[in-house]
Amino acid sequence: LLGTIRYDSASINLTVEQGSGMLVDGRRRNRARLRTDLEDSTTIMSWGSLEWYLIKRDEAVGLRLKDSLATARLEFDGIDYYPIDATWRVEASFDPFDPPRTIPVPTILGTVSQSPSPGEIVFKRGRVEHRLQVVADADDDEFFLIFADETNGGATYGGGRYLYTDLPDSTGTVVVDFNEAYSPPCVFSPHATCPLPPPGNQMPLAVEAGEKMYKNETATY
Repeated sequence: LLGTIRYDSASINLTVEQGSGMLVDGRRRNRARLRTDLEDSTTIMSWGSLEWYLIKRDEAVGLRLKDSLATARLEFDGIDYYPIDATWRVEASFDPFDPPRTIPVPTILGTVSQSPSPGEIVFKRGRVEHRLQVVADADDDEFFLIFADETNGGATYGGGRYLYTDLPDSTGTVVVDFNEAYSPPCVFSPHATCPLPPPGNQMPLAVEAGEKMYKNETATY
């Protein structure tokens, strides 16, 4: 027994079992109010090679446990990528929503979160125009893209991929480098809580750039 967590609507509090050797934020404490991953400074509890902390997803709260000596971590031998292809570094235009919208973003848990979206990026591949809604708060300094394409479920993860871009420049141009696309954490673990592509962000083309499927995948989609 390392300790006891008591959860109510006002706060989540930890009482540490005396003599357990458990640490809270790297030091010994008897009690602590636990801060979730959505707060400014998440409370990290640890014991030996284990560390854990609270995560909050909508109204649900859970414990995320990590083990620095986990077999999957010790045997990790890298990720495969498509060869870098300069044609997948595209200049897109930014089409803002007026006013900005809140868009539904499904998750691997089967829930739907509401995320702020200031607009869409628009680019052409060949003669075909494609639009992707971006996710960003008003004070963010980058755009977050969650997209699906025809490589998903084969060469890449079935649940889509992620990508960050800079904000638009003074001409409204956004450089989108699909060579930097990467898989959600769900590709490595069935215990992640990944957002999935929102409606409209499924592109009818194969984006053969960026991170490929993790070959030792344990999660399914």
